[in-house]
Amino acid sequence: MPLTEQQLLQILPNARQAAGIFLPALNRAMARYKIDIRVRQAAFLAQVGHESGHLRNLVENLNYGAEGLAATWPGRYRGADGKPNAKARSLARKPEAIANDAYAGRNGNVHPGDGWCFRGRGLLQVTGRANYAAASGGLGLPLEDEPQLLEQPEHAAMSATWWWAKHGLNELADAGRFQDIGSIINTGKPGRVPHGAAERKVMYDLALKVLA
Repeated sequence: MPLTEQQLLQILPNARQAAGIFLPALNRAMARYKIDIRVRQAAFLAQVGHESGHLRNLVENLNYGAEGLAATWPGRYRGADGKPNAKARSLARKPEAIANDAYAGRNGNVHPGDGWCFRGRGLLQVTGRANYAAASGGLGLPLEDEPQLLEQPEHAAMSATWWWAKHGLNELADAGRFQDIGSIINTGKPGRVPHGAAERKVMYDLALKVLA
């Protein structure tokens, strides 16, 4: 069943005006990738709601301080004493420099500036040149040349549902494996506790009630 704006706002109240902007795009994208029954829609909206800050954040926020860098990437930015290392202190509050350092050589980033150019975008934060290339092929969009296309509601929603289907998340939703869905989105593997697990679960439980 297509979502209504009222349902979307009940599930993601902080979306406010973004709910009306995103509703048509979400309904088209969910229909295309068969996110069309209650448990699938509830799981998808909860995960998207967390990842995008209730549909309001379509580009990854990399404005970390030194402490945030150490907490997010401890292997790179935390010293043996448990405090931010020198690199973290030098990069603090420099989003472009953070992206280019943190994502260098990862997810297909091979050229200088790839980290910033291919930082997370869309409702499920497609990140890295290789993932943009895969989404480009899946959606028929020139995302390597125009990565900012994922900041548009239609493409932000469609990239999220494409990624969801590509990773078999409808099947996990059907099986009730909600935490594993969050783990795959957040860490790349099932069986881990994703960042914001409690918030994701609260939104999921709410979505199940709203969509009943």
